Amino acid sequence: MSPQPHAGAPRFIRTQQAAAFLGLSHRTLEKHRTFGTGPAYRKLGGRVVYAVEDLQAWADRGVKCSTTDPGVGEVLPAKRHPMSAA
Repeated sequence: MSPQPHAGAPRFIRTQQAAAFLGLSHRTLEKHRTFGTGPAYRKLGGRVVYAVEDLQAWADRGVKCSTTDPGVGEVLPAKRHPMSAA
């Protein structure tokens, strides 16, 4: 059994585990990373890792109470999106 992280310390997981946490395939999560539509991630050496709190925050942007609820944010599909003019 692996040691538990200290309370308050970020816990980092790899793409496969992050995808399972979100209920997505690892390929979908990789596409989100490529298009910039996914959760925040970190590169540690050559490895991509995600903080569990970042995954939860990204998923929470899509929270809705009904089909007419505008929600607090939007989780975009894993595809290229045109840049909005500022």
